Amino acid sequence: MEALETKSSSGYGKPPWVFRGSALYQLHLVKAEKARACIPKEFKLVEAFGYTLGGFFLASYEDSPVGVFDELVVIAGLVWNRPTSCAWATKVYVNNNEACSHGRKDVGLPSQVATFSKTITAVSRQSKSRSGFLNTIQFGSAICNSNDQQNVQVTQIKSLDAADTCNISLTSPAVSALKFDRWMGPTIKMSLPSFSGGTEFNPNLLKYSCQIECRVQPVKPLKVTREFSLTNVDDKEQQSLQDYGGGSSHKNEIQNLSSYVMLSKPILALRFNQMRMQVETPMVLYQCSNSLETSNVSSVS
Repeated sequence: MEALETKSSSGYGKPPWVFRGSALYQLHLVKAEKARACIPKEFKLVEAFGYTLGGFFLASYEDSPVGVFDELVVIAGLVWNRPTSCAWATKVYVNNNEACSHGRKDVGLPSQVATFSKTITAVSRQSKSRSGFLNTIQFGSAICNSNDQQNVQVTQIKSLDAADTCNISLTSPAVSALKFDRWMGPTIKMSLPSFSGGTEFNPNLLKYSCQIECRVQPVKPLKVTREFSLTNVDDKEQQSLQDYGGGSSHKNEIQNLSSYVMLSKPILALRFNQMRMQVETPMVLYQCSNSLETSNVSSVS
């Protein structure tokens, strides 16, 4: 089907949308059979030896169409868009209501409003003057001593249709495994194409491109832990998420998959410094009258 250009909501401005800040892109090995459960039937999963590449994109935007905000994108895996591949997001957390609405309606993302709490222990004198989310996670930086440990907690804000409320904790290592001191990596340009849609807010299947210019630095992966705030999830059930014990409903299934992806084995982490990201106009690949016409289960929980 010929791609059709989508229209942007007036509150977010006209595309392309430009974001500036820093981010961490962490790749995980995800079992293909688990990731495939949330990939629409129109797309083919990129896999090898029973695994695909998932992970998460953790960003702190200093400037955007809606100002300063943080974002955590959970990526279930890669799908084919020959001759390249595209990422498929199974969950997106943002601490900005307008960004959440824009992600849902204009970009077809399973966005959810959340709070981002940033803490640092054993802070050195130099780092106390720094502000901002990813600025406190200084991998390989001279401001980190052997006792420094940074932590970011992403807590989903419970809504009426929420299956549960979760708390995702991301902790940096005390010292980066790759010692680059103040070296921030080379400046590169890249394109990160993505598929989205098939949700209750945007049932169409979309494709959009993120053009990124930044300085890239390899870092040691963040340690990820997950906690539940509901009393009906016991320790045994929480542990079973690492083996992906799928729920009975689509919302539970996608929540469990997001947890499985975050807790799966990391293989590479890249820090994007001095990042400028330009998001192009989403294009409609498949028009659907409602989200039930696709096999995507990325509804917002």
